[in-house]
Amino acid sequence: MEGLSYFTHSIADSMAVKQRLLESPAVMSTLADVAELCLAAYRRGNKIILAGNGGSAADAQHIAAEFVSRFNFDRPGLPSLALTTDTSILTAIGNDYGFEKLFERQLQANGQPGDVFIGISTSGNSANILRAMEYAREHDIISVGLAGQGGAIQESCDYCISVPSGDTPRIQECHILIGHMICGYVEKEYFYDRP
Repeated sequence: MEGLSYFTHSIADSMAVKQRLLESPAVMSTLADVAELCLAAYRRGNKIILAGNGGSAADAQHIAAEFVSRFNFDRPGLPSLALTTDTSILTAIGNDYGFEKLFERQLQANGQPGDVFIGISTSGNSANILRAMEYAREHDIISVGLAGQGGAIQESCDYCISVPSGDTPRIQECHILIGHMICGYVEKEYFYDRP
């Protein structure tokens, strides 16, 4: 039953990282702050913009979909945009300006002061995320990093939620949990008078 042992170990490892997340006061405090910032942005009429590469691109799209469609209950959509979905835009920017400007250029086109930009990078060193963070800081867009336990992103954004792990799959599993929690909290508080 070698396969069973692998699966058991993987689940236990995932649970251990989530337990460390839960037991980190700094991470939990930052998570609460970011959720409140997202809620405040929606109350001001702003939006949430997300980006990432590879699996983190999928996470950005997943989280944006939860805001726009629904999470726990039916309600009006909340404006959210993943900068990872339009192949014409991605290939045009990549070709004309370089991969490092992929998200910065889109943030320039779609971001407004008071919006929240969530950049997802398991390594914390994705050049296109870091450039977008820099643009956000210079243009009054609140910047939030979702990362692992290191990388330049820690100093590049206004808020960083750092998963206490160096293992990419475990970090990604926590990133989607974090996205779900932020979305669930915002949805509950924004539409507090609904069931």
